[in-house]
Amino acid sequence: MRDGSGEAGGVAWRRAGGGRSDRCSRGWVNGCGAGEDAAAGGGAAGGGPGGAAPGLARPSGASAPGPAPPLRSGAGPRGRGHQPLLGSAGDLTDAKTKDKLGSEQIEVEWQTYQLILKRSRVMEKTKWIDIKGNHDSFNIPHLDNIQNYYRRYSAWHKDGSFHYVHRTPFGNYSFICVDATLSPGPKRPYNFFGILNMSQMEELSSLATESHHSNQTIWFGHYPTSTIISPSPGVRMVMSSATAYLCGHLHTLGGLMPILHSQHPQGTLELELGDWMENRKYRILAFDHDLLSFADMNFEEWPAVLITNPKSLLYSSSSHEPLVKILHSTHIRILVFSHSFITSVKVSIDGVHLGDAHHVSGPLYVLKWNPQNYSEGLHHIDVTVQDAIGKSSTQGHTFAVNENLSLRFGFLSSLILLTDHYILARILFGLTVLVQITLLLIFRYLRKPTLKGPPGLVMLTSFSLHILSKTNTFYYSVLILSLYTALGPWFIGEVIDGQVGTCFSFGVIVGGHFLQGSLTFVVGILQMIFFNLPLMAYLCWCLLLRCQGHSFCSHICHARHFLAVPIHLTMLLLLSWQVYSCYFLQRTYGTLAFFLSPMKTWLVVLTLVLIHKTWTLSPSELRTYIVEMKNCQSS
Repeated sequence: MRDGSGEAGGVAWRRAGGGRSDRCSRGWVNGCGAGEDAAAGGGAAGGGPGGAAPGLARPSGASAPGPAPPLRSGAGPRGRGHQPLLGSAGDLTDAKTKDKLGSEQIEVEWQTYQLILKRSRVMEKTKWIDIKGNHDSFNIPHLDNIQNYYRRYSAWHKDGSFHYVHRTPFGNYSFICVDATLSPGPKRPYNFFGILNMSQMEELSSLATESHHSNQTIWFGHYPTSTIISPSPGVRMVMSSATAYLCGHLHTLGGLMPILHSQHPQGTLELELGDWMENRKYRILAFDHDLLSFADMNFEEWPAVLITNPKSLLYSSSSHEPLVKILHSTHIRILVFSHSFITSVKVSIDGVHLGDAHHVSGPLYVLKWNPQNYSEGLHHIDVTVQDAIGKSSTQGHTFAVNENLSLRFGFLSSLILLTDHYILARILFGLTVLVQITLLLIFRYLRKPTLKGPPGLVMLTSFSLHILSKTNTFYYSVLILSLYTALGPWFIGEVIDGQVGTCFSFGVIVGGHFLQGSLTFVVGILQMIFFNLPLMAYLCWCLLLRCQGHSFCSHICHARHFLAVPIHLTMLLLLSWQVYSCYFLQRTYGTLAFFLSPMKTWLVVLTLVLIHKTWTLSPSELRTYIVEMKNCQSS
């Protein structure tokens, strides 16, 4: 889908043109002579990617919430004179049931969202783009379904990816939306990863080609690239000509990662932003001489400050930006926003106070400087802003005038944003299944060792695996369970209301569509590590006790009860988790899924049967191992 002028989620853009000195710029200063491009700054507070629209605390359940205070496009007199572009990159509503377990499209949430847009008049003051997130596609059988409230209540109304061009007298700026939401859209939780098929990738490639004539290109979408399934060459390669990709979705990972930024090998920045509903995050973004700058802010924390020149070295990309312009600039440029009058904007570099920046127009403040003084090495700029009511804010970053220097992003942020998690999960799941099957097959056909003297832990572990693998009841039960986890349907239920679907480890089939496995592999890994493998170990331990002559009642008294009790309690805890997963399955995909769930409900029954069998198995079936253990103990 294509359109004519545009912007990306949760940010504001503005750029001005000129000729004489970069202190002034048409559009920022009335009556100022034409000057070198100045503060191409976006100056607005907008609902950040992954969050909601201005003034919308994403509603929960079916209740209509009270709106949060609306975000403002600029603040006070320093916000006048320009019209920023604003947007939200998805999850416009919460779409969860009252118990927070199930999911459904709740029309009152969408009506609340639309009402806030109208009351705030944001679409009259700015260009507002709101795209879909995975919450906005929960429980939607197809895009033309009446439950697709996005088409009716959003500002953008249109499904699919698109190219939006912001046209100015001094150049064009492209904003390309990546819509990777699922269609059909299953209920949660198996609607966490985005998927792009080959036709969608071809469309995005075409949009990327169209954007080559623009000064700069920003891509934006709901999902980080690490949570998008895409065919070769991959979505990162398709967007490689972009300066940055803006996204949300991960919600600061529960507060563990409040900042998630990284850079693709091709130089494109990937900038995830925390949500609006819980964390009240928004982003200010600006182009200054085609150099990208941004600041991630907390709502109602004023003053808001964005240093656009010199820009941060960490977020610089020599392959996408004309970084040499920093060396030839004449002024430090800062965008400042506050509800109150700004009293001072103090600038220092490397701890040395340079002076107070003066107000030019709108949110723009400048201070003359000589970049040649900082041509060698790394330097740190700090800007401290104070307003009339005594609030102050300090922002700073490391910069370099030399283009050959660079900084690296943190390992953990890069791991989260640049790893294709569905591929990693697929590999790890396959390995865990393979480990269990390999153990069973090896000990099934490996010759049983002869115990000599008091056996150690390793020998007892090996001996117990021999017992399980050579006892048909347990061998075939565990082997089939492992194979079924990898290949069999986990459950059959209402993946979408009114549509019965089937869930496998490798994907979900619903409405005649196959949705590739992604989160299913993660769930499969958890199932293997926290239930299937522990169950196998627990059965081995129980069988070993039987061969040592114990019954269920006697082993607690005669065996090391301080060891036996924790083992039983651990297995009980894991079984309780399995039982809860059955309840969760019923709440998310319905009663049919609860009863037709071999991997959840049926497995609970099978587990109880197998545990009971270990203690009631006829001694004749274990005679060989019992004799071996007695001979070992007597010796």
